[in-house]
Amino acid sequence: MRSVPEIEEEDGRKMLSFFKSIPTHMDYKGQKLAEQIFQGIILTSAVIGFFYGLIIEQFGWTVYIVLAGFIVSCIMTLPPWPMFRRNPLSWQPVIQDTNAESNPKPQESQKKKKHK
Repeated sequence: MRSVPEIEEEDGRKMLSFFKSIPTHMDYKGQKLAEQIFQGIILTSAVIGFFYGLIIEQFGWTVYIVLAGFIVSCIMTLPPWPMFRRNPLSWQPVIQDTNAESNPKPQESQKKKKHK
């Protein structure tokens, strides 16, 4: 039979591997789309909240509607949903430089002058 700390450590590793498997990146086009969605929802909820609060003459409802729009926009744009990861960047391959040590940098080979 295993002890309690061993079981807890195994569960901790499982949870850590689960959280590491969640994607946390968003490409540049996805960031632009998320920003546009965020601003659109905030603006729409602000306009709706303003006019609704004006009609019923209750400023509190304006604040509630804007806050609800903020919460909805956060839920839609903060997590890196798959729609924000459709255009991944293609990075250049790494170039292996075998002569990195034999060719010193030009700045290192020149004598530094002291200013008076």
